[in-house]
Amino acid sequence: MLHKPIRTIHDFLLSTYFADGLRITFGVLCPSLILAQFGMLKFGMTLSLGALCASVVDTPGPIVHRRNAMLITTGLITLLSVLVGLTNKNVYFTGFFLFVCSFVFSMFFLYGTRAAAIGTATLLIIVLSIDDIRPWSEVLRYGSLVLAGSLWYTILSYSIYRLRPYRVVQQTLSDSIYEVAAFLRAKAKFYHENIDYDDHYAELLQLQVQVHEKQDAVREVLFKTREIVRESTPEGRFLLLVFVDMVDLFEQVMSTYYNYKRLHEQFDASGILTHYEKVINRIADELDEIAFSLKTGGTPRLPTQLISEVDSLRSSILKLESNNADGLYNTLGIVALKNIEVNIENILGRVKTINSYFNKKEKKNLKSREIDIEKFITRQSVDIKLLLENLTFSSSTFRHSLRVAIVMIIGFIVSKSIASSHSYWILLTILVISKPGFSLTKQRNYQRIIGTVVGALIGMAILSFVKDRHALFAILLVCMVACYSFQRKNYVVSVLFMTPYILVLFDFLGMGSLSVASERILDTFIGSGIAIIASYFLFPNWEHEKLKEAMIDTLKANAVYFEQVTLLYFDKTQSLTSYKVARKEVYVTSANLASLFQRMFSEPKSKQILMKEMHQFTALNHLLSSYVATLSLYNKEHAFSVKNFSDLKPLVNNTLYLINLSAETLIQHKNEVNNVPLIRIKTETEFVEEDFRVVSELADLIQKVAYDIYKLTEKIKL
Repeated sequence: MLHKPIRTIHDFLLSTYFADGLRITFGVLCPSLILAQFGMLKFGMTLSLGALCASVVDTPGPIVHRRNAMLITTGLITLLSVLVGLTNKNVYFTGFFLFVCSFVFSMFFLYGTRAAAIGTATLLIIVLSIDDIRPWSEVLRYGSLVLAGSLWYTILSYSIYRLRPYRVVQQTLSDSIYEVAAFLRAKAKFYHENIDYDDHYAELLQLQVQVHEKQDAVREVLFKTREIVRESTPEGRFLLLVFVDMVDLFEQVMSTYYNYKRLHEQFDASGILTHYEKVINRIADELDEIAFSLKTGGTPRLPTQLISEVDSLRSSILKLESNNADGLYNTLGIVALKNIEVNIENILGRVKTINSYFNKKEKKNLKSREIDIEKFITRQSVDIKLLLENLTFSSSTFRHSLRVAIVMIIGFIVSKSIASSHSYWILLTILVISKPGFSLTKQRNYQRIIGTVVGALIGMAILSFVKDRHALFAILLVCMVACYSFQRKNYVVSVLFMTPYILVLFDFLGMGSLSVASERILDTFIGSGIAIIASYFLFPNWEHEKLKEAMIDTLKANAVYFEQVTLLYFDKTQSLTSYKVARKEVYVTSANLASLFQRMFSEPKSKQILMKEMHQFTALNHLLSSYVATLSLYNKEHAFSVKNFSDLKPLVNNTLYLINLSAETLIQHKNEVNNVPLIRIKTETEFVEEDFRVVSELADLIQKVAYDIYKLTEKIKL
């Protein structure tokens, strides 16, 4: 029983989250500790501040992007710290300056998450310098120390990466495999008796979003790392092959979609569905083993138990079929069980293949695969034209930036009015809580308040009962590492550790301790209140405003995916790269739609429009891509081409027509009902080849789902 928690702790200690926590803690704390030994703690704190700002943009990704972002941040925070220091004597100019900077740096969201982090880091230095009034000579010294601290952290981070250049890829790839394993376990639950299909389907969609996010993170760091792209080392080829095969394995998992309710009605009494659940969970365990081995540098065990369980499952199906002489079970139901078992065998084959890559002797001989890397990555150039195009109220980023600027100036006025000794806490709370959408702001708001209140109580308890300075320093270290380790993984936990860390730090600096806790809680409530009220009333961004675009993108991606899969059958010269790009786009758009739908649940009821229809649409979209994935996999497993393409062409064309018509209906809804016929292919005659029969039946299923989507879009008015 202890094995699982110990493995989980071990896994966390090897993760990017903990590595980030250690690196940031060392980078931020080191300057202060060293200079404190020479009686220059004040200078050390300023160096630490510069390091802290640089760490904000040091998130997982290609080292070139991280390095450039930290250098840009270094330049901006040095410049802004000096500008604020020279002008903050005039409260009116300071307020105006804060308003302008809040708007400008919030617009950085246009250029992606790393650019947004640069904007956040710059606003952080402005907020922390706004009340620090000093002579101009000291301002210049302050700016120089901020510059030095930021450069110190940049050099530290870059040096650590150079020592182990593949480590981030291994950790990120491992995390993505864990998510696929979690998705598999969710699939396994469909074979459990008395399951709530609607609730579980919602969970499956959320897990699909997480799989996409993790796989996209792997693409970002894998395909934009020069050493790996060149495949100049065995380790680079190994990581690339594992990722490519995991994407294919996930497609295999996506293709296993059946009418589970009907399967339960037929086979619950036999107990065979419990066997399926056990085997699928065992596959997930094997994926966990592979993911863990990636982080530890070990070799996963051979899946011998899984192999024997799959053999046992196959025997159970044959036994069930042989005992069905009296027709107790529907023939189609047994065929479905066989198909699922074959799919499980194929997934097992991929697990064994990935497992073989870990063999140290074989790793040296791994052959590279031809992958057109550029087609799988997106590049965001800093285009001033994009900024100018978004200077309008129709842009959600513009409305968000204007809202942030207004609430920051409100927070500034409130903090000056109450004459708080740490008034910047109100502005900091507003800064970290304010997100482009209402649901994200609301979520971050709750997390901040809960973490701060609980953390303050823990901090007060620590300071009341722990008097030994060495023990307090040890607690400070633990809280810092935990705070920075959880800031991307679990924000509540991060804030929960942040508050005791700040209280203990203030105690060391002789700036009060217990009284600071109540002030921090009060300032957090004030900042949270301002941010959440503004997100509701001040130029709000509601998720339903993005529904139409997300639904149309998903339909278009599915149309391209289906077209590329059919070309695999009809055109042997078809590029696999085009097919894989189309597959990736379907996963991206489906995940975006599912994520948007989930966020709508956090919004006020009055803003949750078409929830029933949206649930149906996301379910049908998932079913459509699952059936297309099944059609794709059938081609991979049966090397043939459809000779009589002319017989299938009307069905394929009609399916594409239905999907595209659905998108057109969403773009411009017409108050008329189109009676689009369904195309039928005759496959009942004995002269029809088995392969053609299967392909035509799959294509017909896809056509029916496309038709259902079209009829649903006729009811949706956005």
